[in-house]
Formats: sequence, C-alpha cells, structure tokens
Amino acid sequence: MDTEAERAAFFKLHSDLPREGPGVAEDVGWAADLIDLPRHAEIADAACGPGGDIAALLAAAPEGHVTALDLHAGFVAQARARWGGDDRVTTLKADMTRIKNRHDLIWCAGAVYFIGIETALRGWREALKPGGAVAFSEVCWFTDTPCERPRAFWKSYPAMTDRAGIDARIHAAGYEIIGQRQLADAAWEAYFGPLDARIAALRPGADAALAAVLDEAEEEAACWRNHRDEWGYLLSVVRPA
Repeated sequence: MDTEAERAAFFKLHSDLPREGPGVAEDVGWAADLIDLPRHAEIADAACGPGGDIAALLAAAPEGHVTALDLHAGFVAQARARWGGDDRVTTLKADMTRIKNRHDLIWCAGAVYFIGIETALRGWREALKPGGAVAFSEVCWFTDTPCERPRAFWKSYPAMTDRAGIDARIHAAGYEIIGQRQLADAAWEAYFGPLDARIAALRPGADAALAAVLDEAEEEAACWRNHRDEWGYLLSVVRPA
C-alpha cells in the first residue's frame, strides 16, 4: 500500500469484517491444550484485528484476561465495540512489538510477517511468564515446486518459506517447537466467506484504487482455493528454549 488512496481502499474493504485472516476457534483450543493453558491465564492477542479470536481465547482461559492490541484504530474500535463490556478484555491501540507485562500466552494470527519471525519471537521473550508460550500462524509453502500462480501472488513476500525454513527461524530466535499444524480449510473459509461478500458489495462503482484492492483480494482467495495443497498457514506453538 504505497499511496494514501491504496491504504484507504484497503481499509474500506476490510472494515467490519469478523476477522482479518484465516482461523477458527479450534485452532486456539488446540494451542491452549498443547501448553495446558491455565484457566486464569494472562493472554496477549498481538495484532488482534477486529477481535476475531478473543472469544476463543476467553473460552480457553475463562478466568483469565486477554489484552488485545492492534495499530489500526478502526480494528481497535471494532474490537472494543464487541468486547468493551467484558472486564476480562483490555483493547489497546498499540504496537505488537511492544507488549508490556508478562503473559502465559502470546497469540498472533497471521501477523508476524509484518516484522519477521525472529524479530517477533526475540522481542516477545521478555513479555512471557516463566513457562509461557507463543502461538503464531505464518504463510508457508507446502511444496518445493509451487505453480506459477501462487509464486506470482507471493512474489511481494520474498521471506515466505517452507516448514523447514520456519523451524530454522524459530530455533534461531532461541525457541523450541511444542507443536505445529496446518490450518484447515474451515479456517480459510471463515475468512474468505465474509470477504467474498464484502467484495461483491463494493465492486459496483468502485474507483481504480478500490478496484485494484478488490482484485488482489479476489486473487488471493482464488489462488488458495485452487492451490491449497501448495501453500497455506502453519500454526506453530513455541516456547523459549
């Protein structure tokens, strides 16, 4: 997003969506079970978007607290509208690289690519309680020979790698891997379904900037639906070694 018009078009598309990336409650539950998350856990939802994972995080720690943070004021406003009446949730307009206090779990759905796995994990080490863990999803190649279409789509993200590459970055940051799994189709459709409807609603009368953003979003969905065996998200649960 190089221009103000492009940024405005992006956030117009993404306004009022239930979530900003693939995911379902089962992903959170799986990660929580893996680390035996306490019922009273302190959790940071880093780059929380509109708060799509907060309900699942609270279900995993019903006596705990979720601090949800995002840099985009619009997403923060959405999350506050949804959870402002629950004293188990604090929503902040804040940088995910500057998580304060200590947490049993730092959850980050699809956002570490903004800063890189190693930078994120090294920066979050001091925000973890003893025994605390990080769960993050990152786009990942599932084949050594992806087709031209996904390669072209992800050309703008040269840091994209495979599972071995993600593992190497986790270890380089000084963490051990507790568990990993590929996000299921339901997680992707939970994101793409509402996005499809939003694209259809905005398409009539869209100006050039908005049309370009809609085209890119449509291509991402089509690229995944046609090549889901070649790429997707890998959810990793890790802990300082």
